[in-house]
Amino acid sequence: MIGPLSWIEVSREALLHNWRLFALQAGPERVLLPVLKANAYGHGLELVARMLAGEGQRWFGVHSAEEAQALIALPDLPDPRILVLSAVPADRIPALVAGGARLTVIDLPGLEEAAGAAETAGIDVPVHLKLETGVNRQGLRAEELEAAAALLDRSPRLVLEGLHSHFANIEDTTDHSYARAQMERFAAMRARLAELGHTPRLAHASCSAAAILFPETHHDLLRLGISLYGHWPSRETRVSAQAAGRNRLDLRPALTWKARIVQIKHVDAGAYVGYGCTWKAEAPTRIGVLPVGYYDGYDRGLGGAHVLVRGRRAPVRGRVMMNLTLVDLGHVPEAERGDEAVLIGSQGDERVSAEQLAEQAGTINYEILARLGSHLRRVETA
Repeated sequence: MIGPLSWIEVSREALLHNWRLFALQAGPERVLLPVLKANAYGHGLELVARMLAGEGQRWFGVHSAEEAQALIALPDLPDPRILVLSAVPADRIPALVAGGARLTVIDLPGLEEAAGAAETAGIDVPVHLKLETGVNRQGLRAEELEAAAALLDRSPRLVLEGLHSHFANIEDTTDHSYARAQMERFAAMRARLAELGHTPRLAHASCSAAAILFPETHHDLLRLGISLYGHWPSRETRVSAQAAGRNRLDLRPALTWKARIVQIKHVDAGAYVGYGCTWKAEAPTRIGVLPVGYYDGYDRGLGGAHVLVRGRRAPVRGRVMMNLTLVDLGHVPEAERGDEAVLIGSQGDERVSAEQLAEQAGTINYEILARLGSHLRRVETA
């Protein structure tokens, strides 16, 4: 065998197709913010950033200081504007801002830290205030706005560039009454800050589901997460989109995960396969050994799922192991050592989707993608 034993392919055509769909929605009057957190939802932070930068994209969203610094270090990312969507350590602020980052401030102590860092370093620090509207995880409460405004007033080095919030219950349901209540809270808090003398140019509240379902959440900046990568946020989002006549988005999954068969075992009828003797061959068969396991992001709950070999489905047998997975090649008699197996993606007329694996593992497509090992090689394909 030559080349890697397991790798991830990211289709440039599919990714840019999805990006253009939402760039059209954003229009020239709004900022489009592709979110590249969690290693670009498993697709590769640097790889996705380069693809989008090549098309003129300058704004990017990340979760952490580390992700922001990885983008800042890319030589082929000219003049980036990087919004860090969660808290960062105060001592990282000067370097991040120098590289084009904007900070999300989630509480009053964080705002004080940002003000102190700005004053000490003698730099202007652009900030986006996170407003608490109903998730109850990060953000300033309505009763804290006066204190925040006062702190901004006495901190001339802080530049209030944006306000944002996040939805708690927009993907998991077709009843969007809670989401609409959050929209109202966001509007009220935004108006209150304006009364206090602070009207930033960028208000934003959309995630992928909101971007699809509720144009009124687009405001000045449209955040684009999982749908950038070609996935519907949930089945409920798709049902809601259909009811609203917005389900015609042609989202194209960009990621394919492949591994080579490193060994083929001939197994007799009655023989057990894998740890715990959880699967027994009822007839003679051939077992293919794949060099991936739960360490690589192939969930331990995927026993009984399928991979694709030579365009046909091969079921996973026994328990998924830390570094190995066993598949039944009984219906692919011509399969050979070194053949490619597709764990996520298409081969021939068959497809194994992240959504199918999520259902099998009892989770969501986000987790299936985000947990793909960062050690796996990512390569760009057409």
